[in-house]
Amino acid sequence: MSALDGLYQELILDHSKRPVGKGPLEAPPDALTASHHEFNPSCGDEIDLSISVDPVSGRIERLAWEGQGCSISMASASILSQLVRDDRLTVDEARSRIDAFREMIQARGEGEPDEELLGDAVALQGVSKFVMRVKCAMLGWVALEADLAQVEAQRG
Repeated sequence: MSALDGLYQELILDHSKRPVGKGPLEAPPDALTASHHEFNPSCGDEIDLSISVDPVSGRIERLAWEGQGCSISMASASILSQLVRDDRLTVDEARSRIDAFREMIQARGEGEPDEELLGDAVALQGVSKFVMRVKCAMLGWVALEADLAQVEAQRG
């Protein structure tokens, strides 16, 4: 294992032990909100991911989740939460990050992910080599994608 792989593994374990964004959603009263449940029947991982979006700016103000599952699915949700929080993403920016993450996680280890766009999520690139684990890593991202669709429907 390379030093970088070791750091990535440590980051994943840290996020699974001390998750960012885990808990109930505390949304401002005027925010648009959405919530979505995702379940991975092949392993039993599940997540409920909720967001609040400022109706004027389209920025995701808060992202919160509850879930249970393997360290990969929980770490991925935590990394996603931190990315959304730290970068104060708009709905469109979040969609772009989801697309980039999906491309990376389905690439089976080929190519170089955009670290500037994905941040710590690049630590999950190695998961792409294990087909049975891809859905684990995607769980929170797919839930966010569904939330974004709900918010877009509310915005008209």
